[in-house]
Parts: sequence; structure tokens; C-alpha cells
Amino acid sequence: MRSSLRLDAVLVQAVIAGALSFSHLHDLAAAAGQDGWKAWAYPVSVDLLLVAAWRQLRSLRGTDAPRRAAWSWFAVALAASLGANVATAGLLDLSDVPDWLRILVAGWPALAFLGGSLLMHAPEPHRPEPAPVEPEPQPVREETAEPVQEPAALPPAPPNVPPALVTHARKLADAHHASTGQPMDADTLRTRLGVPAPMAEAIAAQLA
Repeated sequence: MRSSLRLDAVLVQAVIAGALSFSHLHDLAAAAGQDGWKAWAYPVSVDLLLVAAWRQLRSLRGTDAPRRAAWSWFAVALAASLGANVATAGLLDLSDVPDWLRILVAGWPALAFLGGSLLMHAPEPHRPEPAPVEPEPQPVREETAEPVQEPAALPPAPPNVPPALVTHARKLADAHHASTGQPMDADTLRTRLGVPAPMAEAIAAQLA
């Protein structure tokens, strides 16, 4: 339930932030002389470039391809969005927009088209392929020779038991012996410690 509420809260914040940024970009474009449907097209263009750059960054994750171009276009779109938010916060007189801002707004469509084209038509990232596993060599058997005897399997090495675990086990064994009068066997030790059977037997051997 908490996870659902947290996701819903993030979604609401995203909708609010997107709506406000969309409105600020529209207001700035309208103040710069882009009226009617053209003012509404500017926030769509900025958001599309931002999404395209983000998707390119995600596709490059886990590859050795350079990410500088994707980060650059992501920064350009983010700067356009943040710039509109700051400009419409009362720091800029929207009734008297400076000429340099009009130039930036008028040139944005061509810049966004260039960035989107470069991102969408970027070469596919090269993902390193796993190294092939070489087959193990099989023993050579001669028809006239005696069958090859496979080497006997070595017994498994005893597990490495940390000294702190041995000390804790010794305390449990002493308490068990004091209450029952019997030494603690490996099965009881395994249950009390919650360790695998081989490790419990190794600990029991050290406590003997």
C-alpha cells in the first residue's frame, strides 16, 4: 500500500511539473511573437527532444558507446524548459521581450529538429558479446588399451568456519550441556545456528 501511494505521489508531481513547464514554454513563445498554434507547438517540441535524449541515454546503458551527444541534447532541452520557467517567474517583462530571446525562440524548431534527427538516427550501440565457452578436452581412449580409469573424486574440503561463529557455538553448546547434561549434537547445533549441515558438522568437530 505504501509503495502504491509513493508511486501515485510521484506521478502527481510529474503531471504538475509537466503542466507548469508546458504552460511556461507556451507563455514565453507567445510573448516572443509566436501566437496561435505556434505557441503551443514549442512546449511539445522541447518535451519531445527531452524524451528522445533520455531514451538514447537509456539505450546506451551497459555499452561502450559514447554518451556525450545524448547528454548534450538532454542538457539543451532541459535548459530550454528551465529557462522558460525562470523567465516567466517575473524576472522578464513578457510585454517587452529582448531581441536575443526572440531570436532564440524563432531558431528553436530548427535546433530541435537537428537534435532529434541525430538522436533517432544514431548508430546502434555495440554491446560486448560474452566470450565463447571452450569445451573441456575428453580423455583419449585407445581400442586396444585398457579403459582409462577416471581419477577418484577428492573429498570436499571442510568449510571455513569464522572464529566468531565457533565462539558463539561453544556458548550454545555449554548452555545446552548445563541444562540437559548431554553434549549438543550436530543436528541441534545446525538448528540453533541456522547454518548448513556441513558447516554444523565442522563446528561440532571443533567443539569436541
